[in-house]
Amino acid sequence: MRLPALAILCIAAATAPALAAETWEPVGLCGGGGMFSLAISPANPVDMMLSCDMSEAFTSHDAGRTWQMIHHAMLRGNTRCAGVFDPKVRGRAIASGGWSSELRVTTDGGRTWTPYGKGRPWQGALRLLYIDPDAPARLFAGTESGAWMTADDGQTWQRCEGVTGRVLGVVTDRRSKPAQRVCFIGTAAGVFRSADGGRTFADAAAGLPEKQLDAFAGGSSPAGTRLYATLPCKLVDGKLAGGVYTSADDGRSWQRCMNPDLNVQTKRASEWAHGDLPQYPHVVTGNARPQRAYVFCTGTSYSPPNHCTIYRTDDGGARWTAVLFSDPRFKEYNCDDDWLSKGVGQRWQEVPYSMAAADNDPNVVALCSSAFVFRTDDGGRRWRVCHATPAPPAPDGSPTWANNGLTVTTTWNYYVDPHEANRHYICYTDIGFARSLDAGRTWIWQGTTIPWKNTTYELAFDPDVPGRIWGAFSDTHDIPNANVIEGRHRVIMRGGVARSDDFGRTWAKAALPPAPALSVVLDPASPRDKRTLYASLFEKGVYRSDDGGQSWQEKSRGLGSPANMRCLKIVRHADGTLFTVITAKRAADGKYPLDGVGLYRSADRGENWSRINESLPLAWPKDFTVHPKDSRTVLLSAANSRGHEEGGLYRTTDGGQSWQRLARKGPEHFGAFYHPDRPGWIYMTLTEGAPGAGLWLSRDDGATWEPFDGLPFSNIQRVHFSPADKEHIIVTTFGGSVFKGPVAPEK
Repeated sequence: MRLPALAILCIAAATAPALAAETWEPVGLCGGGGMFSLAISPANPVDMMLSCDMSEAFTSHDAGRTWQMIHHAMLRGNTRCAGVFDPKVRGRAIASGGWSSELRVTTDGGRTWTPYGKGRPWQGALRLLYIDPDAPARLFAGTESGAWMTADDGQTWQRCEGVTGRVLGVVTDRRSKPAQRVCFIGTAAGVFRSADGGRTFADAAAGLPEKQLDAFAGGSSPAGTRLYATLPCKLVDGKLAGGVYTSADDGRSWQRCMNPDLNVQTKRASEWAHGDLPQYPHVVTGNARPQRAYVFCTGTSYSPPNHCTIYRTDDGGARWTAVLFSDPRFKEYNCDDDWLSKGVGQRWQEVPYSMAAADNDPNVVALCSSAFVFRTDDGGRRWRVCHATPAPPAPDGSPTWANNGLTVTTTWNYYVDPHEANRHYICYTDIGFARSLDAGRTWIWQGTTIPWKNTTYELAFDPDVPGRIWGAFSDTHDIPNANVIEGRHRVIMRGGVARSDDFGRTWAKAALPPAPALSVVLDPASPRDKRTLYASLFEKGVYRSDDGGQSWQEKSRGLGSPANMRCLKIVRHADGTLFTVITAKRAADGKYPLDGVGLYRSADRGENWSRINESLPLAWPKDFTVHPKDSRTVLLSAANSRGHEEGGLYRTTDGGQSWQRLARKGPEHFGAFYHPDRPGWIYMTLTEGAPGAGLWLSRDDGATWEPFDGLPFSNIQRVHFSPADKEHIIVTTFGGSVFKGPVAPEK
């Protein structure tokens, strides 16, 4: 059959970004960011899906050993609702794209995605998707306040009458006929049963002591259907109530499973425990063997017994065994190492955001807990990390890690060492800092030796002393992005500048006021033994050292205002001119006053500063770049604020007397960067809210722009260039780590 020309064009348009994305290589450490929603395919358990909080989604087709980021134009991540695989057709899956509740479907294993069905009748966010294992055209969509069902692959929808509350799980009785399918839906408000294929539901929680559920799951085989529910644990008359319950008679009766095999403690045994009482926020099972189930317990102790763990039952809840020991200090430790456990000798025990079980293999379970993804293929005897791939030790003995595609962290800058080209460095949010000794093929996590652990923003290299590096560090991340500017994350006034003399292995603090350091720059003409350094401190201003960082003096005259000294990066031009920028600060009334905000210049080593964008009032500037050959030409990027569409890329060619907006491609422009070897080439980046590509190129000095449609991630921050590779660029991102790709957009 020949497809119509329009259909061919539509398929080509959908496939083009996915094909172009294959030219971009993920770089750096994996894991370490917010990973939320996890799914395992019932058709083949090696297939997995994972969604993250920084907009990206991933697929794996080898049981989590390697991952592929789904192109942002195809599908974005959803932290509330995991995708769902077709139980009969490998490669087909349905997922909810981004923060919306639009459904999309793939038939090629997640490479390309198209809209599913004919729209949606519900309002608000989805919480769960479930496909009937014997009738894949029947899909349940769970919301915050009920559920909807389609029996014809999304062509028509109907509300599941009688279901209330946030949906936690769906189970079908496979012994019933598909046309009159018996279904169960567990919600935060109870358990509900349908005998008419999911059209109407009645209460099935009468045997539970209360109808407030934390988790719900079940499985069905020819031997019967088994349901599991967990209730919040609490003290009633001094005794533990709630916990794990199971039903073997379609919810008509429920039996409590809280025997001493599980954690039944009524007070914490460790200050590092998650609480005074155990809680059971997750339960999973499958149709292959419903008698086997896994529950996660938050733990009342740090160390076993009663630690934060997973318990397994093989007999429907009569007996339980702890099967997860995630800290290498435990004698029962049964997890693979990752860069954190190797680096600090321990692993914090987080409560998972998501757990998933393979429907056709009772031995396969996976969980993601923010920075980590674990998977077992043998019922919990051994857990493999899916977020770290070990590589041979570095020549200095440090453990190294190869990239497996699961890149979920924010990165600020990428550097190639000016003295030894095989040494590369990444400045990270949350996990601090990493270095490579083999030109970026493998990475060493250095988060234990930096003085402020959360974020490394910038590095400065001594031009004459190999191995000597100054770094800008902070315990506040995401500056100057929305989390901080809008007040969702508080500013922790810890951070500063430190120096390394061994290529970033160890660091010594400089004597500066405690504050997030966003930038540090060096005057290369200053004496080798008495370097002049400049540092910007968020909320504190600019400081200068004339003795290599031993002592510092504030140099903020004319800079900002008493109400706002939110200083971002510093740039020292080759002619000696200094530049810095003061960015937005939201007031108590939610407004963004302009007092002190702007781009500043100093011609006298920071002694005096003057604002140079008086004719261009912007409340939320984010980054700037000075032309390498002309300090009067500056590119300034800004985001929308105060209800005004101020976002865009601006340029002055006369030192700030006049400004022109070169481009506006979205609400939050981040930066712009000149190619060092191609005159007239400017790269432009966007972070949150980019409606399409987050990276653009102009080859005519800003007159016209081309999008990098192939780059799979859209929240881009900065562009870097490797002296040894003229055909590629390196981009740092807001949540997608680092990518290396073609110097110009793919055709």
